[in-house]
Amino acid sequence: MQFSSLDLAPDLLRALAECGYNEMTPVQAQAIVPARRGKDLQVTAQTGTGKTAAFAIPLLQRMLDAPKATAERRPRALILTPTRELAEQIANAISAYAQFLPVSVTALYGGVKMGGQASKLTAGVDMVISTPGRLLEHLALGNVILSDVEFVVLDEADRMLDMGFSADVLKLLQMTATKRQTLLFSATTSPAVNELSHKILHNHQQIRVAKTNSAADTVNHVVYPVEENRKIELFEKLLAEHNWFQVLVFTSTKEQADQLLAGLQQRRIDAAVCHGDKSQGARRRAIADFKTAKLQVLIATEVAARGLDIQGLDYVVNFNLPYLPEDYVHRIGRTGRAGAAGTAISFVSREEEQSLERIQKLMGSTIKRVVKPGFDVSNRGSLLKSISRKVLTGRSNKATETVIDLASSGKARRKAKPQRTK
Repeated sequence: MQFSSLDLAPDLLRALAECGYNEMTPVQAQAIVPARRGKDLQVTAQTGTGKTAAFAIPLLQRMLDAPKATAERRPRALILTPTRELAEQIANAISAYAQFLPVSVTALYGGVKMGGQASKLTAGVDMVISTPGRLLEHLALGNVILSDVEFVVLDEADRMLDMGFSADVLKLLQMTATKRQTLLFSATTSPAVNELSHKILHNHQQIRVAKTNSAADTVNHVVYPVEENRKIELFEKLLAEHNWFQVLVFTSTKEQADQLLAGLQQRRIDAAVCHGDKSQGARRRAIADFKTAKLQVLIATEVAARGLDIQGLDYVVNFNLPYLPEDYVHRIGRTGRAGAAGTAISFVSREEEQSLERIQKLMGSTIKRVVKPGFDVSNRGSLLKSISRKVLTGRSNKATETVIDLASSGKARRKAKPQRTK
């Protein structure tokens, strides 16, 4: 289905054409029309399927259909996102869609000074993209008023709930207009997401573009069993053997990210890290350098799992498996985007076998295992059986030794029994 068939404003179509948008993706084809009609939506679709355009295009068109003068501190549309990176990315995308329209767009997020953001809000912005925490800060300072917000989008709603933003989101939505249109987008679904949707949506329509909690069909999944203390060694070996041009690596902790970076830098591999201890400017530079191929490896914690849209990213490596199986879907969603092929590689230690089982259960499929020669490792089941045998054998030996000791001590006592005196 072509965008030209939607009867959009000429300047909006012109911008979409300049962005290279001609054919709609499935989520766009299913969501744009009902959203443009003012319907509340709960949309579940895989990461990298074009969700930003699916909610931005109908909102921009609705704002054009009922034009209003830009008002100081009073935006018409609000888009909430869980992370700084995603807020910035969405703002850039929507700014491109609105480049020929009389609609102003800005992003609000932490890690940077509030002055510049406050000035834009005070002057007047039509559409605000923000993380919940930073928006609450601006509200407390009186920089923004939400009572005129007619359109609300929760992007990556599942992630916002995982990060504990539920109370903040509900508080913010209570400040918006009573009669508003609300769109909830997520890559995965859960009881918590469904509960939130029933709280904030009215007579909403559900759209599920793909199998719930699944990854894109264009992604090839591979698991490498490896000892935890040899993961860095395995990564460096695979990097050299396959000459990966660009690879995004996810670690579970900042310490692991820093250790991997140090190891790569010793081998003069161009790499950088993106995690919570880095300033917003440093994270932005790292992502920009990775996108422009100045870096071969970008190492990130969960903070970067959402919002990274890197064209042509062929490989994503899970240095450690995520705690939540749903986060696996989000991590590997950085590759295989927009119909392109990609590979998701996971390093799995014996201790992570249960996490792998949960991920496979969520996805409904078994992930291919590849044993790298020289990195053989027994699986968790074999380890547990081995431990059980040792424990049982140990108990048996101990029991035998005890019997022998008792028998010996008995003999000793009998030998040492004093003679009765007559």
